[in-house]
Amino acid sequence: MIDSATALERFIALTSIPGRSGEEADVARQITDWLVQAGVPAEDILHDSAHQHSRIGGNCGNLIVTLRGDDSLPRRMLSAHMDTVPVCLGAQPIVREDPALGKIVTSSADTGLGADDRAGCAAIVTAIQARLEYARQNPDARLPPAVATFLIQEEIGLVGARYLDRELVGKVDLAFNFDGGTMDKIRHGATGGERMQIVIRGHASHAGVAPEKGVNAIVIAAKAITELQDRGLMGLIEIDGKRGTSNVGVIAGGEATNVVTPEVTLKVEARSHDGAFRGWIVDQIRAAFEKAATEVRDVSGRCGTIQWASQVDYEAFVLPEDHPSVLQATGLLQKLGYDAKCEVANGGLDANWLYQHGIAAVTLGCGQSAIHTVDEHLLVDHYLAACRFAAEVLIA
Repeated sequence: MIDSATALERFIALTSIPGRSGEEADVARQITDWLVQAGVPAEDILHDSAHQHSRIGGNCGNLIVTLRGDDSLPRRMLSAHMDTVPVCLGAQPIVREDPALGKIVTSSADTGLGADDRAGCAAIVTAIQARLEYARQNPDARLPPAVATFLIQEEIGLVGARYLDRELVGKVDLAFNFDGGTMDKIRHGATGGERMQIVIRGHASHAGVAPEKGVNAIVIAAKAITELQDRGLMGLIEIDGKRGTSNVGVIAGGEATNVVTPEVTLKVEARSHDGAFRGWIVDQIRAAFEKAATEVRDVSGRCGTIQWASQVDYEAFVLPEDHPSVLQATGLLQKLGYDAKCEVANGGLDANWLYQHGIAAVTLGCGQSAIHTVDEHLLVDHYLAACRFAAEVLIA
């Protein structure tokens, strides 16, 4: 149902367009041009205003494409995200043969490739084109109604999926999200994550003349982090059969060695498949920093303070393995020659927020490997299989 050479050319063209988070407009424009040329009515291609809710703004919202069909059939949804991480800027995709992996696409520049997730976008465009060609050749065929969503700002917190205009999407019975990985896994669930920002405020003093008159915010941070590490609350956390993770990812502050540092800012995260346990981890992190702030004092007894902010990036979810989307994915992958296994992801997916919107989506890979690195590459066989899978969804 697909032209493999054209599908690969489409991926290469799309991957060559710069489009990090917040700068997806050129990618959306190319996708729109292809779809209109293929025969999708312009009025069925819309943008929502998701970018207006983003902390960074952005130059476009989610691209939402309606494919009209027989409303007596289950309505399907395909989704992928348009943005890439910054390491992929300037990618120059080339096709080559690898002795172990077969045909792959890499970047000839010292950059990431951006297959995460331009491969998903290209696969969906390929599938839509295949559907329209099939309809022209089979004018009496009953095709299912469908919607395709090309989402923004996934890489900075699933922004597009979070603020997706649910009314523009409409009813969804079966949903399939494309992201990184190979075609032999069906991710039917994912962990939940919460992000924290902690501002620690101490008191400045001259570090050589009167250090005892200062309260060092860095010392407060070190004391809190050490306590959490010693209690097994940093990194992998396993307590009473419950599992989660936490990480201090960013710490910034201080301007000179001769000043007792009065302020530092930390960015921290916690994850767990158990929402209540994740909440407990977050509470322990906050308590450790509040305690450390009161324990670090200057000669007069002054202590530090903290300013706390946290936000749930995405809630955990798991679809039962007999859910229609899981069963449909399993059957189509078997048809394509894959003995796919179900798994629950330890990272966030657009599917987390789709689930919150009442859209129960499974997530599949398109052959993207070593994502977010300069070694990123696309396994061409898996990518073409993803194109065929998406075409089956839109036609069968």
